[in-house]
Amino acid sequence: MTTHDIAPEDRPEDRPEGWRELKIDGFMALIGPLLRATARDRKHSYALQTNEGHKNHLGVIHGGVITSLLDQVMAITAWNAADRQPTVTVQMETRFTGGARVGDFLQIQASIRQATRSLIFVEADITCDDRLIASASAVMKISKTSGKASEKTS
Repeated sequence: MTTHDIAPEDRPEDRPEGWRELKIDGFMALIGPLLRATARDRKHSYALQTNEGHKNHLGVIHGGVITSLLDQVMAITAWNAADRQPTVTVQMETRFTGGARVGDFLQIQASIRQATRSLIFVEADITCDDRLIASASAVMKISKTSGKASEKTS
């Protein structure tokens, strides 16, 4: 996983104070930017400022966006718990408890439930203004590879 912070002076004016953009390559870059809280006591808090591109045909935030956010934050949490070794999702369960609208600032908090030498059990919640939007639990496997595609030889 490749993540790094973008300097606060590069913060767009519509981003709330106290949040920093994480530069994440790949699929999450299409949904993000994923934000991380800058306060030391909230360093495991993440967020997404939703926009028109996140809505479904009903006008609410698409469940795939919510699920992807949960998966990404749980993966970052597991990655940190595994001393930054690559982790992959082997099982994930999501429970939707409310809807989110365009313009909502979604906050995601994850925690480690249990860890073994090869598996990490993670839970996460997404909230908006203290209203629960979704919860998830996942099993993350610590991977021995970086996820880069190997070349085939004939």
